[in-house]
Amino acid sequence: MVKITEEAALAYHANGRPGKIEVKPTKPYRTQTDLSLAYSPGVAYPCLQIQKNPDDVYKYTDKGNLVAVISNGTAVLGLGDIGAMSGKPVMEGKGLLFKIYGGIDVFDIELNEKDPEKFCETVERIAPTFGGINLEDIKAPECFYIEERLKKSLDIPVMHDDQHGTAIISAAGLKNALEVAGKDISKVHLVVNGAGAAAISCTKLYVALGVKKENIVMLDSKGVITSDRPNLTPQKKLFATDRRDVHNLEEAIKGADVFVGLSKGNILTQDMIRSMAEKPIVFALANPVPEISYEDAMASRPDVLMSTGRSDYPNQINNVIGFPYIFRGALDVHAKAINEEMKMAAVNAIADLAKQPIPDIVNEVYHVNDLTFGPKYFIPKPVDPRLITEVSAAVAKAAVESGVARTPIKDWDAYKDHLRQMLGQETKLTRTLHATAALHPQRVVFAEGGHPTMMKAAVQAQQEGICHPILLGNPDRLARIANRLKLDLSGVEIIDMRADKEQGRRATYAKHLAEKRARQGYTFEEAYDKMYERNYFGMSMVEQGDADAFITGLYTKYSNTIKVAKEVVGVRKDYNTFATMHILNTKKGVYYLADTLINRHPDQNVLYDVARLSAHTVRFFNDEPVMAMISYSNFGTDEIGSPQKVHQTVEMMQHDYPDLAIDGEMQVNFALDKELRDAKYPFTRLKGKDVNTLVFPNMSSANSSYKLMQSLDPDVEIIGPIQMGLNKPIHFTDFEASVRDVVNVTAVAVIDAYVDKVKKEKK
Repeated sequence: MVKITEEAALAYHANGRPGKIEVKPTKPYRTQTDLSLAYSPGVAYPCLQIQKNPDDVYKYTDKGNLVAVISNGTAVLGLGDIGAMSGKPVMEGKGLLFKIYGGIDVFDIELNEKDPEKFCETVERIAPTFGGINLEDIKAPECFYIEERLKKSLDIPVMHDDQHGTAIISAAGLKNALEVAGKDISKVHLVVNGAGAAAISCTKLYVALGVKKENIVMLDSKGVITSDRPNLTPQKKLFATDRRDVHNLEEAIKGADVFVGLSKGNILTQDMIRSMAEKPIVFALANPVPEISYEDAMASRPDVLMSTGRSDYPNQINNVIGFPYIFRGALDVHAKAINEEMKMAAVNAIADLAKQPIPDIVNEVYHVNDLTFGPKYFIPKPVDPRLITEVSAAVAKAAVESGVARTPIKDWDAYKDHLRQMLGQETKLTRTLHATAALHPQRVVFAEGGHPTMMKAAVQAQQEGICHPILLGNPDRLARIANRLKLDLSGVEIIDMRADKEQGRRATYAKHLAEKRARQGYTFEEAYDKMYERNYFGMSMVEQGDADAFITGLYTKYSNTIKVAKEVVGVRKDYNTFATMHILNTKKGVYYLADTLINRHPDQNVLYDVARLSAHTVRFFNDEPVMAMISYSNFGTDEIGSPQKVHQTVEMMQHDYPDLAIDGEMQVNFALDKELRDAKYPFTRLKGKDVNTLVFPNMSSANSSYKLMQSLDPDVEIIGPIQMGLNKPIHFTDFEASVRDVVNVTAVAVIDAYVDKVKKEKK
């Protein structure tokens, strides 16, 4: 775990603009007309509409996406009663988490008020501003009264996250841990150490899941809470035990199946864990120091199932797994409350998610590649991108079914797509590519079959119905890798190109290659030796019709791959070169960039081919090319170097393709700013048009441009590289490619292969 120092934390909060959140305009504001619409006189019209129909406030304002994080600072993290103002950094932090995980706007409100009645009155008066209320860091027992009163008096969702967030996540974890341990929830004996807001709420939810009250022992700072103890709060009375044979934690935990700690660090010993039942479940959730360290718990006995609140150990109970998505689902149906049905829906959705295959982003962040449901993974990781779709949709559906939704959702698939798009996890372009490929799945050879990324991408592409994957590699080795990665290779074809049984196929491929390249000095023997290399063999499979498309690049250098591609499949007729393109899917639209990988220093003839190939490829993606040829100067202002060759290329393209919207040479800012370009250069073919295709003067500028965008804006989706100009669907990735990147390129390769087949059939 990274050590956080006081100096680093203070610098983080103070450097640059102080604080962690800000308010940004969402509507145009640059002109006087914009301002008149935003404020007086235009703002009067939505005000009057809301007066007529109060629910229109969700239509015309941010109420439906705005949550108040409210605290009086009486129980701030592990710091206690430090006051409202001192707790503000925590509330800002909560606002940041709402935004980055759920796309929810937040105003943090710190109330300097400890009296529960006055606190509630203040919240009730400001509630019309918000679509939901997140109560935070309010001490018990006042927090119980405050939440209950506000839930009754307000018609928007109210949740004290310290209670219910921990409860929901830990309940999901408990449900799955019991499944891993093979235990019946109605029969387990549970010890809860702690009796504060979180402990009470957690235990209530465990009972709702099926734990029997008579099987629960709860402890506070005075020991076991028994029914004969005087002056118990109503909350503690709920879980007071009639047992008289236990007085402290050591006695209570003997023979117990489950320990849940919501108390303080280092109060649970190894001997106590050894005294528990077989396959004990230990949730040590005190932060930052758990009731027992992960190392000590695991050393106490090998069969313990362990969870903490820390990110550096397995099975982290982290509220961020819940609250952004619970509020997201509640806000999206304009719910009047967060009820028990919605909480239980969140529990089940989180628990179910841990049993599904792990997305590569989780492995990327946590540096593991073998997560699978079991003792070390029974709770989803906080970075799991599927949480927003699965949990939010489950909560929204429960709100609709339980009758607290003002605006029911009718198309749940469309709603999930909307959630993915909201946080940039999936775009319409990607969905279209995958859906199109799935209509006509093709046989795709994955060259580096033993590479974990490529193997996972092949399996995922098969599961999505995109292709029929073929892995090149030794079957025994691939089986071992698949077993380690917990991947099911059923239905995946494996070809060992070096096996004796492949002699005939190697000979056939070698004969064809030798005949094709005879005038370049190839002999059969040389070609046969080449067929022991994965790129030669795999591309030959496509060339000879034994496969439809080929994916390579995770291991191989581009220079070698380019050479093999030219030799085996060749460049398309009427072209002298081939090229690659990257697609950038941005908030401003889709852009096509070429040539990003193949031609290092093209002359005007090569650029001419790249431009033609780019126009063809943009149309392949069902878009109309509007092309700018990029350079560092505009329209002849520099007559040497790259501007000259770009200028000559534009002349050739405009002469040969008079109907194509293409012009240059121009700087990239003029290409992308239509108003600036049209005002300065009204004579261009691009007048009035939005450029979507950029052709760069060399590989360095094209490659740097897409990687710069990728690095500066994490919301930009990059698809590619996409091969342009080879005779067959041979596509490349690079060593940085993620599973998602490879799957996207696979979808493109499948569509490429199918289009190629259709063209041949028409001929």
